[in-house]
Amino acid sequence: MTAVAAQAASKDDASAPPASLLRHPLFRPLAALAVLLLIDLIAIPGFFHLSIKDGHLYGSLVDIVNRAAPLMLAALGMTLVIATRGIDISVGAVVALSGTVAAMLIGGGPQAELPLIWAMAAAMGAALLCGLWNGVLVSALGLQPIVATLILMVAGRGLAQLLTDGQIVTVYYEPFFFLGGGYFAGLPFSLTVVAVVFAVIALMMRKTALGLFIQAVGINPVAARLAGLRTASLIIFVYVFCAACAGLAGLMISSNIKSADANNAGLLLELDAILAVTLGGTSLAGGKFSLVGSVIGALIIQTLTYTIYSLGVPPEVNMVVKSVVVFLVCLSQSAEFKQLFSRARAA
Repeated sequence: MTAVAAQAASKDDASAPPASLLRHPLFRPLAALAVLLLIDLIAIPGFFHLSIKDGHLYGSLVDIVNRAAPLMLAALGMTLVIATRGIDISVGAVVALSGTVAAMLIGGGPQAELPLIWAMAAAMGAALLCGLWNGVLVSALGLQPIVATLILMVAGRGLAQLLTDGQIVTVYYEPFFFLGGGYFAGLPFSLTVVAVVFAVIALMMRKTALGLFIQAVGINPVAARLAGLRTASLIIFVYVFCAACAGLAGLMISSNIKSADANNAGLLLELDAILAVTLGGTSLAGGKFSLVGSVIGALIIQTLTYTIYSLGVPPEVNMVVKSVVVFLVCLSQSAEFKQLFSRARAA
């Protein structure tokens, strides 16, 4: 009997997921994404159906990933900022500003008033200046990150509205539409852009000491500075990189909608980016971070939005659900709540 019980217990242990898998940082975000996809599979007919038309892949999954591309870019930039104990709530304003600059330089005719490459370079230059402004305010002047980026959050969108007089600038230059609406190798070109940005920053984090330096600044900036790290330069870098990702997302959004809407483009995108980063397992207290987790977090948010809209739920519910998710994430990262929960389980 003892041998039989031991054999049964060994079978149960073998069928159960290993503890190391449950403790993996990506387990919870992947599980959340899997639950959402399972709901979609049950509630939305043909959700996983894919089709090929004119050499392009179409389907609900492709649509979700394509629409999540700007958010994934913003989340990648936000990941490095949060890893240094910072925050950037000006992402949406940078999105609006970069899209506005590009649209105005391209013009509203079938031919671009300025070569496309120069118009996009000017838009990215404006985004980089925004990131430099945030980085200098935080590192050199010592302003709190939320205060420093709040200034640009208001001023950046206001500047974009001034440039357009509050109007929507429509673009008719077709080559510009490829960035947000084109296809490459059968998939949306926006996914290629995200993949390239992710590969570059992942290589920088893993193959150089930059990732370790960013973690050191996030864990203890004073100790990092005393150890000889140029913390000010690192902080400026992460804010510039975050703004560059936001600027590229702004170009992608403007290309997709074929216009620049300074009033609504990128509105509340910074909040979705922060939520995506926290869902991916990056702590708001700084230190360790996960680029893969941030991408998964962006997919969770876009899948959740798609599910709510497809089920016919009022769009206002989307904001309520996001607020509940933010609340639960904050609880999961609270040391006091974990201690209280442990005491309750022990009791």
